[in-house]
Formats: sequence, structure tokens, C-alpha cells
Amino acid sequence: MNNSNTATHTGNVVRNTNEFSVDRAQVSFSSCGATLRGLLLRPREAVGALPAIVMAPGMSGVKEGSVLKYGEYFARGGFAVLVYDNINFGESDGEPRQEVDPQFQRRGYRDAITFVSSQPEVDKTRVGIWGSSYAGGHVLEIAAHDRRVKCVVSQIAHINGYAVFGRRVPPNLRQAALEAQDADREERFRGQPPAMIKAVSDIPNEFCAMSGAAAYEYFTEQAKTASNWQNRITLRSLDLTRGLDNGAFVKYISPTPLLMICAIEDELIPIDLSLETFAQALEPKKLVLIPGNHFSAYEQEFAITGNEARDWFTRHLVIGGSIALN
Repeated sequence: MNNSNTATHTGNVVRNTNEFSVDRAQVSFSSCGATLRGLLLRPREAVGALPAIVMAPGMSGVKEGSVLKYGEYFARGGFAVLVYDNINFGESDGEPRQEVDPQFQRRGYRDAITFVSSQPEVDKTRVGIWGSSYAGGHVLEIAAHDRRVKCVVSQIAHINGYAVFGRRVPPNLRQAALEAQDADREERFRGQPPAMIKAVSDIPNEFCAMSGAAAYEYFTEQAKTASNWQNRITLRSLDLTRGLDNGAFVKYISPTPLLMICAIEDELIPIDLSLETFAQALEPKKLVLIPGNHFSAYEQEFAITGNEARDWFTRHLVIGGSIALN
């Protein structure tokens, strides 16, 4: 950062009040045999090798949604930021379309870290990762295994797919969902197209990926500016999700600094699962609790979630430097 950097710290309090202008560049890189596409955001007035942040959308999201809002906010704070579409979504390549494959998405994060670290304006020893919702779970696993990551922010993270399925899907829909997944396996085996379900729905008790009025309102509002978003994912996406247990990795993240942001009234990821996960993490760590539901982080509570994340990255990638193992 240059001499106009207004990030300050007093004791343990860090405040990043920078307001750099931001340049955008369209970029692409290879991952899992596909081309992933995104935006590299650069703070225009900053000089020297920059700390960087890698970030991707959640379950069915695309980069033009809330993830870009956070990315631009971080870039204005003095970070180079890579925001990209997950494989099979948005402008990125990959088949089948609209399939949420957690292993491919995690590998995408790792390849994105490699790509951004190769940029001449980036200091590859100061790279952080940010993820929210489904991607908020990914970053827990990635930070535990990839020591190039020097700081991590996990927001309203998807924790335990099996537990969440059991709690969120009503008993009368659960068996039907499992039977539909079995039928989809057979159809795919015969070479038929994958079965699709809605990502969100305004029809009560309709089986979808993210049920509830809050999810429907959030994504339909996002669609006004994120034209690549589609209200559908493959049924197999939920089958793959049910096998995820991101919380199992959290105790291995240390000594990489971890910030977890959780919503007290989260209707998609029960708060007790998030708190149990945070309790297992070792220092350095920080927990931020916000009011509201799963989607309040993006709008009503953005002043908290955006500032807490940017200040955390500033503390550990700029002022204090990296403390993670190489």
C-alpha cells in the first residue's frame, strides 16, 4: 500500500478506512479441465506488491452478485481481489451446467490462488481467502490444507451437509428427495440429462435447494443485477452436499488467522453447528455474531460484515504480516 494508506491500529483494534479507486480486468485461468472466468480488481492508487484476496460465490451464485460487492469493498481498502465464477456456473466453463460439485469448487479456489499469486502486482506471501455460505464452508477446508493461505474469512458457512439436510428438509419431503436422487443416478447412468431442481422457491413446501421466503427474496433481487444467475441446480448437487463436513477441518487451520461471521437466526445453517465448529478452532481466531437470518449479512448487516472482514485481512496481511506456516 502507498503513503495514502489510512489503515490504523491501536493495540488489537484495526481500522481500514481507505477509499482507493478500483480498476477491473477480465481474467481467466484453468481448473479441473475447464476455463474459469472472473474479475481481477486492483486499487488504482496503491503502489508496490499488493496483498490479495481470492473469493467465489456460494451455492448457486455468480460473481456479479453479493460476492462482487464485497470484492470491490476489499479492493477499495487496498487489496488486489480475484472474484470468479465457480466451475459450471456463470461465465465459467464446465459440464454439467448448474452442478454444484464441492470438490471441483475447492480445487477452483486452489487454482485461483495459484493464478493470483502469479500476477506481477501481487505479493504471493500475503494471500487471503473469503467465502460465504456454501463457499464459506470451502474456505475452512482450503485454509486447513493450503498453507499459501495466510488469512481466512468464513461467513455464514455451510458446516455439516448431513446434519443440515436432516434439519431443513421436512420428514414428508425427505424420503421423496432421496428416491428422486436414486432415480437420477439411474437416468444419468443411462446417459440421460441430469434432473434439475429450483435453487429457491416461493411455493410453500416445494422441494428446492434453499427453502424459505428470505432465500427467494434475496436471490430474485440479486437476479436484477446478476443476469447470469439461474434459478436451478442439478439434483445431484444436493447429493454431493450431503456428504460435506467442513467443520471437521477447522481445528487444523491454526496458525492461519480465522474469522468466522455467523447469523444468530440463520435458517439455513443452524447457529449451534456454527458455534460448535468455531469452538474447535485454535487461535488466532475471532467470532462475529450478527442479528438476522442467513441473508442479512449481505445487506442489512453489510456495515458489520464488510468492515470486520476487511479489518481482519488488514490486520493479518498488511499490518501484522503473515504468521501462517509455509
